[in-house]
Amino acid sequence: MPRKRKEKVPSVPEAVLDYFAGPARVMTPGEIEDSMRRYKKALLERALGAELTHHLGYPPGAKPEAVTNHRNGTSPKTVLTDEGAVDLDVPRDRAGTFAPVLIPKHERRFTGFDDKILALYARGLTVREIQAFLREMYVVDVSPDLISTVTDAIVDEVAAWQARPLEPMYPVVFFDALWVKMREEGVVRSKAVYLALGVRSDGSRDILGIWIEQSEGAKFWMKVFADLQTRGCQDILIAVTDGLKGMPEALSAVFPATTLQTCIVHLLRHSGAYAAQREQRELFAALKPIYTAPTAEAAETALEDFAQSPLGQRFPTVVAAWRRAWTHVIPFFAFPPAVRRVIYTTNTLENVHRQLRKVIKTRGHFPTDDAALKLIWLALRNIMTKWERSTSGWPAAMNAFAVLFGDRFTRPATRA
Repeated sequence: MPRKRKEKVPSVPEAVLDYFAGPARVMTPGEIEDSMRRYKKALLERALGAELTHHLGYPPGAKPEAVTNHRNGTSPKTVLTDEGAVDLDVPRDRAGTFAPVLIPKHERRFTGFDDKILALYARGLTVREIQAFLREMYVVDVSPDLISTVTDAIVDEVAAWQARPLEPMYPVVFFDALWVKMREEGVVRSKAVYLALGVRSDGSRDILGIWIEQSEGAKFWMKVFADLQTRGCQDILIAVTDGLKGMPEALSAVFPATTLQTCIVHLLRHSGAYAAQREQRELFAALKPIYTAPTAEAAETALEDFAQSPLGQRFPTVVAAWRRAWTHVIPFFAFPPAVRRVIYTTNTLENVHRQLRKVIKTRGHFPTDDAALKLIWLALRNIMTKWERSTSGWPAAMNAFAVLFGDRFTRPATRA
């Protein structure tokens, strides 16, 4: 694949550089920052002057006699930019009808400054930490209320993202929960933040939604699946979960043709919790013949063999755990290896959770659900921008899906 050529950036005329920096002058980093602010001030004032010219309909010094409105000096205004505070002289007109588009009236922040606040917030910094960072880096005092206003402004954007149309069919959707602390009615409680990660038919990934709930159950999952269906998702071929309560009943009601698969890796970790660390290696080796069996019948035989073995007799709780989950384990054995590798684990979603925990670990708790939703969505936006490659091993899995599911995969229902 040919390497993409970078666009050539136009050079800055030497006369401009000489004006702001001076020829052959050694400058400190602070002086360079000051020159950048001076240049931005000159550029913004030039653009505002051009806006006023367009508004009046004539350039400076060329006022037609029939025109009554004219230039009327300037007003000072301090604007926060991504390089710090810039003091501007904003031009005025005599009639007071000039409304700049570049920096609207009553606006104190220029494009880029809000993005910097959101970038810091998305990396887990608190409002006070952002305030201290901006003071240290840009010598700008920003109130906590302003930072909160900037972050609150994305609520509508989050709502639009939550309601966006989905694909009519997803071959695989992973569901899992991340637990966070939230304040509710004066008491800090743990709440589950549920994510759904969908794999599209081309192997690319997407977070389908975020749902916050204190407890799970069939009623909650009915709401989740109804939301997905309303937004255009008409079919899910395989749903992979970790034994989430109430999901089987809700899934069969909304997506009756969907295969529900228990995450094998979660089941192994759950089994390992019953054994001491020194015994886990032996336990995992004894369980391997079960989930690597070629058929469901062979897997059931391997489970019985493990149950009758000395190790199985020592860990009857492990045998019981596998038998409880068996209904949603055996679909795994109906698929060829290429599909098994995709649905073997929810680690794709757990990796997302691991990155989210790095962001939210500095927060003792969130004051509201919306505060948690804002931070998690901003962090997810950063995570998803790095998703360039398709799911590992997808070409082979895609062929298997086309054979196993036929028209459901190759000609999915159109979006409602």
